Amino acid sequence: MGLRTLIVDDESLARSRLRTLLGDCKAPLISIEGEAANATQAIELLRRQPYDLALLDIHMPGADGLTLAQTLRSLPHPPAVIFVTAHAEHAVQAFELEAVDYLTKPVRLERLQQALQKVERLLRGRQEAGTAAPEEVLLIQERGRTERVPLAEVLYFKAELKYVTVRTAAKTYILDGALSELEEKYALRFMRVHRNALVARRAVRALEKHYDPEEGEGWAVRLSGTDELLSVSRRQLSAVREAIAAN
Repeated sequence: MGLRTLIVDDESLARSRLRTLLGDCKAPLISIEGEAANATQAIELLRRQPYDLALLDIHMPGADGLTLAQTLRSLPHPPAVIFVTAHAEHAVQAFELEAVDYLTKPVRLERLQQALQKVERLLRGRQEAGTAAPEEVLLIQERGRTERVPLAEVLYFKAELKYVTVRTAAKTYILDGALSELEEKYALRFMRVHRNALVARRAVRALEKHYDPEEGEGWAVRLSGTDELLSVSRRQLSAVREAIAAN
């Protein structure tokens, strides 16, 4: 089996050309397991299965490739990233995001082959060293000291006035920040269920009928690790149902 590869480019012709070039590469073997026309589609695919490599365009509708690459870094095991773009001016930003390579269109086969070999060496090195991606943590200032809270333990974020409540199965913390920033940064791990709440996708267990004093009859989501119910807005119901089915 070859490198599990995701192609992200808003132009179908560009994706087609890249597929052809990848097919002409001798080694390493490539297994193209997904294609996306924008960051949103890419995130959906990445939620369903892991990839070894993501080939990202930069200029796309909605979130650009650089923003997507930043989001990928929040994954427990992020794919290696190669940027494939018509714009040479973003190379510095790309390498700051730890991209393996930066290719400009039209891509030459020899140059693509070199980039893929870099990815192969990187992945082999990780495997031989037995190193996984470092555990991501939230740094929370509490009573004059800094608390390190593993992101994998967080069940939900909930906006409360100027602060965000961070809930784990064992404890509740207060984080100085904005819910929208957390949503953008951790889009692959957390989903919005209400204007004031993000929940861990892995923790979603059930939808229940629920009465909220402010909003009346509606729905709430039940999470593993806590008895607390969180209200779900009507527009988020289908996404929550999908998350339950996936779990």
